[in-house]
Amino acid sequence: MTIPADLFFTADHEWVRDPGGPTARVGVTEFAAQSLGDVVFLSLPAVGDPVSAGAECGEIESTKSVSPLFAPVSGQVTAVNEAVLSAPELVNEDPYGEGWLFEVAPTAQGDLLDCDAYAPLTVEDAH
Repeated sequence: MTIPADLFFTADHEWVRDPGGPTARVGVTEFAAQSLGDVVFLSLPAVGDPVSAGAECGEIESTKSVSPLFAPVSGQVTAVNEAVLSAPELVNEDPYGEGWLFEVAPTAQGDLLDCDAYAPLTVEDAH
């Protein structure tokens, strides 16, 4: 399982790239994508919506269940990945690339983990 060293993670298995930059990109981890099964529908925040770190901001529906999506940072949504809305399977196929979900102009970070702190959670949550 891939856990990119250049990303930050939440305990809820979301990832965020560049949380201290002008724009932070958000997605779900490979662990989450595999655990969910085949993703069939996404409900994401709209451009301009405010999101709060740790608060629910959408849903991911898979063949197994519907799971909440939590924002890893606070701020205003600046972009939504339209490709993933029309092809939700991108979340399973390329969770760290084409399967990204939305971008935020961050104002505050939530409880983020680096790859070394996140990796043990994938083992604990697998059981």
